[in-house]
Amino acid sequence: MSGLSRTSEDLSPRRRKILYHAWHRGTRELDLLLGRFADAAIGDLSEEELDEFEALLEIDDRELFGWILGKTSVPDSAPKTVLAKVLAFAQAHPIAG
Repeated sequence: MSGLSRTSEDLSPRRRKILYHAWHRGTRELDLLLGRFADAAIGDLSEEELDEFEALLEIDDRELFGWILGKTSVPDSAPKTVLAKVLAFAQAHPIAG
């Protein structure tokens, strides 16, 4: 089960692809974090934010985990606007364990 809770019927093909990719990263933790964020925000992200989110989805899991956990610094080239939104979402909507 993917955990996907949002329908993609009303989304453009690009947004559908991003939503799918957010739920299928490879690690369950990032699937849950990025997938839940995508469920909530994919319809409202601007084109520039979609570009950033796509770039964020291409970051290696280990590197991205380091940024999220604050164990490694986020490089200047990182998609910081969307990363900040993802982190704020995670704070506001913790994953129940």
